[in-house]
Amino acid sequence: MRCHFCDHEESKVIDSRPTDEGLSIRRRRECLKCGKRFTTYERVENIPLMVIKKDKSRQPFDREKLLNGLLRACSKRPLSLQQLEEITNEIEGIIYNSLEREVTSDQIGELVMSRLKALDEVAYVRFASVYRQFKDINTFLDELNALLNNK
Repeated sequence: MRCHFCDHEESKVIDSRPTDEGLSIRRRRECLKCGKRFTTYERVENIPLMVIKKDKSRQPFDREKLLNGLLRACSKRPLSLQQLEEITNEIEGIIYNSLEREVTSDQIGELVMSRLKALDEVAYVRFASVYRQFKDINTFLDELNALLNNK
């Protein structure tokens, strides 16, 4: 592994531990030339998963995009970054374990909404308003009434 401080190609592993529920390995390394330490992550390479958008276009699945959507929906809400990363990991795992190489954005949206609904109703409504593209206040009220009636 190349040191990003001095560009030397050799380093030694000081510590390894699993992260993301065993989906990746975090390694602390020390450069054999300059002695500085840095962290690397190792993940299993997956076959690309394609997302079919509402306009029927396709793009590669991007877990960062999923996490950023959760962060926007949960802004100023009492959910931790760790909880949002766990939701992201769970959804990513479900998608990859389905063995399908294509998934619709609708399927991803429904998975997100089911998790947010259980954790934080305000974040759920925020996400749903963007995901379902509420066009007016009545559509918004319909969603709120459905949420209230399910209690």
